[in-house]
Amino acid sequence: MRRAALCALLSHWRFHPLQLLTLITGLALATGLWSAVQAINGEARASYERASTQLGSTGLDSLVPKNGSISVAKYVLLRRAGWKLAPVLEGLWRLPNGSVTLIGIDPLNHPTISALSSTASSQLDALSPRGRLFLHPSTRRYLNGYSNLPPVTFTENLPTGVVLTDISIAEELLEQYGQISRLIILRDQPIGLAPLAGLAPELVRRTASGAQADRLADSFHLNLSAFGLLSFAVGLFIVHGSVGLGIEQRRNLFRTLRAMGVSFRLLIGLLLGELMIIALIAGSLGLILGYLVAGTLLPDVSATLNGLYGETVDGNFTLRKSWIASGLGMAIFGTLVASVQAFVNLFRMPLLSAPGLQAQKLIARSSHRTMAIFGCGLVLAGCFTILLFDGLMAGFALLAGLMLGVAVLLPLLLSKLLAMGGRTAQSALSEWVWADMRAQLPGVSLAMMALLLALATNIGVGTMVSSFRLTFLGWMDQRLSAEIYLTVNNDDQAEVLTDWLADLGITTLPIRWTEVPYEGSPLRVYGVIDHPTYRENWPILESSSAAWDVVFKGEGAMINEQLARRLNLWPGDILALTEEWQTTVSGVYSDYGNPNGQIIISLPDLLQRVDNIPNRQFGLRLPPDDAPELINKIQEAFDSSSVTVVNQADIKARSLAVFDRTFVVTSALNLLTFGVAGFAILTSLLTLWNMRLPQLAPIWALGISRRQLAWLELLRSLTLAALTTVLALPLGLILAWVLLSVINVEAFGWRLPMYLFPMDWVRLLVLALISAAVAAAIPAFKLARIKPADLLKVFAHER
Repeated sequence: MRRAALCALLSHWRFHPLQLLTLITGLALATGLWSAVQAINGEARASYERASTQLGSTGLDSLVPKNGSISVAKYVLLRRAGWKLAPVLEGLWRLPNGSVTLIGIDPLNHPTISALSSTASSQLDALSPRGRLFLHPSTRRYLNGYSNLPPVTFTENLPTGVVLTDISIAEELLEQYGQISRLIILRDQPIGLAPLAGLAPELVRRTASGAQADRLADSFHLNLSAFGLLSFAVGLFIVHGSVGLGIEQRRNLFRTLRAMGVSFRLLIGLLLGELMIIALIAGSLGLILGYLVAGTLLPDVSATLNGLYGETVDGNFTLRKSWIASGLGMAIFGTLVASVQAFVNLFRMPLLSAPGLQAQKLIARSSHRTMAIFGCGLVLAGCFTILLFDGLMAGFALLAGLMLGVAVLLPLLLSKLLAMGGRTAQSALSEWVWADMRAQLPGVSLAMMALLLALATNIGVGTMVSSFRLTFLGWMDQRLSAEIYLTVNNDDQAEVLTDWLADLGITTLPIRWTEVPYEGSPLRVYGVIDHPTYRENWPILESSSAAWDVVFKGEGAMINEQLARRLNLWPGDILALTEEWQTTVSGVYSDYGNPNGQIIISLPDLLQRVDNIPNRQFGLRLPPDDAPELINKIQEAFDSSSVTVVNQADIKARSLAVFDRTFVVTSALNLLTFGVAGFAILTSLLTLWNMRLPQLAPIWALGISRRQLAWLELLRSLTLAALTTVLALPLGLILAWVLLSVINVEAFGWRLPMYLFPMDWVRLLVLALISAAVAAAIPAFKLARIKPADLLKVFAHER
């Protein structure tokens, strides 16, 4: 009995292959986009984990100073108190071919030293007076041309751009004697230790996941996960419609099976088994699709993480068992979720009396108010969350409440708009068209919800990206105020070059900076000279009176927006870099694209506090038309290998190219989500095709031609798409505001102005109409070519 019943249920799909195709395709698309995002996130996090493991900091907390560095005396005090700690000195090591991160450790107790070399002699050499440098083979190019280096050991167990050595060697190379950046708290601490608050109140315990870069990278992955979940939800609308239609079409079969002795429990079990088979097939196809999408987008994700977040991610993709299991799990879970309503309807409606379309319509209409109440509750929950809580998760809760709440409200809103349109009808045919659209709304509401979410996401994210791009262009015009930027290899060359430029009457602005430790992270401090360029061009957000005069006098500092928001420091507040080095914040400037804090002070003040700051980068001010000629003169007078000259236009072009590549992933996911929504419309119209004949046949019998009916079908789809687009516009703009004013501030530390782009809205409207027209083309074509005999058969059946 079970086998015969299952074969009878599966035979439905043999006679409806297109419906089966839409079901499998919808679930495969949903699973594919979700799996692609999870694969990208998993690969990136695996890279972070490898880097942390290589540096021996996985799962280990550390002690960092509130400002400045940790003294050796404080380290000795903690060690004598019984605390097991591993000292680390970290800094930027400037080399002729670039800069690398130099990390000094104690080879006797650092957690990672045993993995750096396969030979014990190399590890012991690290303790010798000459020491030893450990680095990745790809980092070797930075050391070319640098003499008197300790012996070098190449190892694959270190990230690129990192050099590891004994802390005493790092002191000499960084010229930071007697300083410690952080103390790693080792495992298996003794019992009964004196509390750190009493031994070292000036130190802060930072958890292994508490770094700012980690939080930034997590925000990026949370954004990707939100996109993947949205795409998955849109794809499930397709599954929901296909499963619901499949159950409705087999009511007569269910009635026959029940009459033959199949229990309701067995029938439900067989239907679930059927769906699980389909879910596994579609999930497998989705995994293949996700693998291809992830492999295509991973290089752009790597570029984004490296450019905006300072994280290095390998561009290679590895197939992981956890990713496969999660993809198949989501396919099964999504199928079950999408099938809940169909099974509830199956349970509620009597099997021995097959309800018609009107009964289903009345049931759907009765649920509109319930859905509206639920949607309003979601919106209010999201608003209350952002009012009661802070942080990135609260911002995403607001987004989820708004998006899902308005989507649930959509059927009721469309029903009211269609009712208003019906009141404007001037003829019987137009009145029927409005009434028919309202009657068919339950069948296409899920597809319209998918279209609403896709359109709102495109409008919101597009507005955010375009606003960011417009702001970024204006910001670059202010920040890149010098016409030419040049870099030399050493200070002696810089002195010769600046003298030569002075003879030509060219204004030279030195770009000199250093990094100081602050709360365990490097804080970059720039020194500037008194020049009108900064007063006239620098992008200031907030400032006190005569802010630049205060800076040039050495009595204040400009800080970037990220640092201001992170520390809640604004003009007039005191910033303590060390116990001896305190300064007043005179202004806050925008610094887009930089995840770290930054400070600008007077160059004489910086040179007085910090020794041996390289003088190798300069900005040149001159009339823009004279820039090409000066570049040629510099290239003729100096060796091109020792002097790098870049004009302002080249820097802007490169920066803009990096910016555009940063949002390739976002644009691709936007497009894929929109494509899934278009496919949802097609699925709904195709699955409703046979159910439409009882409503169309009487109209045809009254004298409306099949071609006219086909055009009316096309018009119906376009009208619903246009109304959905109009409703998606305010939702998309609210989404953009939340992204710019809430999510962006929490994730990056800067707030962006919001600009409106009406032409983008027009483009999306046209795209939505094209999608609806393409989706309606197949049903309309079928209607135009249907045989009159098929329409006449409608009157021979009991409906």
